[in-house]
Amino acid sequence: MYIGLDLGTSSLKGIVIDSEQTILAEATAPLTVARPHDGWSEQDPESWLKAADQVMSALASQVSLDGVAGIGLSGHMHGATLLGADDAVLRPCILWNDTRSAKQAAALDADPRFRALTGNIVFPGFTAPKLVWVNENEPEIFSKVAKVLLPKDYLRLWLTGDHVAEMSDAAGTSWLDTGARDWSDDLLAATGLSRDHMPRLVEGSEVSGTLRDTLATQWGLPKGVVIAGGGGDNAASAVGVGVVKPGEAFVSLGTSGVLFASSAAYQPDAASAVHTFCHALPDTWHQMGVILAAADALNWFAGTVGQKADALTRSLGDLRAPGRMLFLPYLGGERTPHNDAAIRGAFLHLDHSNDTAALTRAVLEGVTHAFRDSFDALTGTGTQITRLIGVGGGTRSDYWVKAIATSLGMPIDLPVSGDFGGAFGAARLGMMAATGAGAEIATAPPIERSIDPDIALAPAFSEAHARYRESYTALKSLT
Repeated sequence: MYIGLDLGTSSLKGIVIDSEQTILAEATAPLTVARPHDGWSEQDPESWLKAADQVMSALASQVSLDGVAGIGLSGHMHGATLLGADDAVLRPCILWNDTRSAKQAAALDADPRFRALTGNIVFPGFTAPKLVWVNENEPEIFSKVAKVLLPKDYLRLWLTGDHVAEMSDAAGTSWLDTGARDWSDDLLAATGLSRDHMPRLVEGSEVSGTLRDTLATQWGLPKGVVIAGGGGDNAASAVGVGVVKPGEAFVSLGTSGVLFASSAAYQPDAASAVHTFCHALPDTWHQMGVILAAADALNWFAGTVGQKADALTRSLGDLRAPGRMLFLPYLGGERTPHNDAAIRGAFLHLDHSNDTAALTRAVLEGVTHAFRDSFDALTGTGTQITRLIGVGGGTRSDYWVKAIATSLGMPIDLPVSGDFGGAFGAARLGMMAATGAGAEIATAPPIERSIDPDIALAPAFSEAHARYRESYTALKSLT
């Protein structure tokens, strides 16, 4: 058997799978986020350990774990977990959605070495600018830093006693030479750190260590269980949904939106605000376009008109060509392709004929146009997308999925119900580390159905997208 642990922002989830990749048990434990100041987002790393113990104990109560051979880890990216010389946590972890280091991120991004070596913009949520902020605002803490770990890698330290990171998560720090898959001494020095402050690097499917005997005994596991390198949350989810080869991609219609494409080549284009990271498998990279408000935009609108989001979408009927009205879904800024934290959303070209259904269609179309932005940005770097899987709660709306398929010009496959997310991908990585298997076991989930684009409506969606892009430029001049 193999265990996957996925450290999320709001909960830690664990699953157990057998050698046929059938889920035998699953459990979750809640986590909380502290926001002591505006723009701050922190978590106590000790809470991750307690949650992991709770989850492992719950799994052990459902199925005997004496056959477990490997454990894989997944987790939210970019968090700065600062440890002293004795591995004691020096301060709460600064999370991915913490924006306090915007000034420091802009300063690092102005240094051309960062984009050249990492392949990415230095976003405020990344790890390196957080350490610069700590140095400038909490120098007594910075002076004691012996190791900087990403969240799931602090969990690994507790499980194995080793300081280890893997490529997909490390690529989101702004310290990794993403093409070379190694720490950059120059970038570390630019933030007052050295390679000694960093954990050892492995690939996500490699062995990173073995479970400590005391924990194995406590949870009923055999001795010598290997811990895989694992992956950052999106890379692990891609392993879970079978997006591991060139041409494969998934579109996630969750609170935020992600267009994730696997690639065999390193093809960065930082200026497009595309994320170019290492994948969780060797010699593989991935690119992501990120939309900050996808289903979140629909949920906002539904709340505003006092209805349920699914009720709004169910009543829309067949897909229609976009009308003159536009919705720009920048409710909290936008990531790809604009990297614009100040931009805000808008309805444009409202008239007396617009009813709730028309406004709902405009919201769905606006997010669809945002996905088209990410698609154009990714394919503009040379990434080929030949297969697209749809995941996330928003895919329950056939209207929305068909709109996206039509805008992107390719069918979207919808899996049968089941959990193929980060914990499942982590368990697969645990299986790879324990058995020596590779990408061949990261198969696509069973597909329930495929939604094809409406070729007749494709020109109308392309024209609407062009107006959408022009509208961003006009709106930006007003912010």
